[in-house]
Amino acid sequence: MKISGLQIFWMMFTFETGNLLLSTISPTIAAAKQDAWISYLIASLVGILIVFIATKASLLYPNQTLIEFSQTLLGKWLGSIIVIIYLIQWYSVIGIILRGFGDFTITLLFSSTPPWLVLLTMVTLMIYVTYSGGIEGIGRCSEVFGIMVILMVTLLTILSIPNMDVDKVLPVLADSGLGPILKGTLTPVLYLGESVMVMMFVSFMAEPTQALSKAIWGVALSSFLVSMATLSVLMIFGPEVAAKLRAPAFDAVSYISVMGFIQNLQIIAILVWILSVFIKLSLYLFIASYGTAQWLKLKDWRKVIWVVAALGFVHALLYPNITYTRFYMEEYSNYFLLPVNMIGIPCLLWLVGSIRKAKKNGLS
Repeated sequence: MKISGLQIFWMMFTFETGNLLLSTISPTIAAAKQDAWISYLIASLVGILIVFIATKASLLYPNQTLIEFSQTLLGKWLGSIIVIIYLIQWYSVIGIILRGFGDFTITLLFSSTPPWLVLLTMVTLMIYVTYSGGIEGIGRCSEVFGIMVILMVTLLTILSIPNMDVDKVLPVLADSGLGPILKGTLTPVLYLGESVMVMMFVSFMAEPTQALSKAIWGVALSSFLVSMATLSVLMIFGPEVAAKLRAPAFDAVSYISVMGFIQNLQIIAILVWILSVFIKLSLYLFIASYGTAQWLKLKDWRKVIWVVAALGFVHALLYPNITYTRFYMEEYSNYFLLPVNMIGIPCLLWLVGSIRKAKKNGLS
């Protein structure tokens, strides 16, 4: 399996964009009000820094995945602890994203459809692309879906211009201040920080040296598009209304009306999200399956796909109420995933790897 730099770019862009649009705009506006778009710009810088550190760590051992080079650098036992920490995240995230997909899809499109059927449909597609094509197959899908996502988001934003009022985002920096703006960056940073999964991709690249620039551009473009979408939402609804909406980016699309007959374009916005979620879930299924197989030294990683997919499906079906979601986002994500998985461990691996490389070069 080999992927190109362009595929890394589209994977980073596609898997970030949909969930940023759906899950982060409302809480960010609630915190930063009309300056939420500034929160996204700051969050994009943090996201770029995270993917920069993760990619630099991977490039120290470009022929090894995170599972391998973490044990190469830190030894079998400490390296295994790091592997377990990431596997817990990857396994849990699959179920959470899958349940969110099911709930939102049923609410908007299939109100009479049993949840298990919607979830099973997505799981089947995930298994198919991951089993048949691996990371290369997901990369090829990203190239097609990524272009569709960027065109559709741009089109919907342009068509929304007549509904925008610039006065709704004024005054800038006057009502919120720096504190709320920084608070507003937390939610998008949690999603942008998922780009640390690049540490599992570099070893599959035909030209690993392209990983850094392509991954950064993918995260940057996704952040920019969502920043512009947030600005559009603010100019359509204003901060007070937008903060109360579950998915303001999708609600904004319902206001589009061009010449009286170009209307009801919500299905395009939903398609953007579904394509993005499909790529994201497929990537998590791949890294969880491949990572588990590497850690347990199993020869056929594809057999693990069935186990990971089944666990994700069951987790999604048994997913508890909103209290569990709040715990995951406010406790586990804020106090563990972000500082440990997304920042701390990549920094540790980069630092230790750089020191070892420097010592090795000094001795040679």
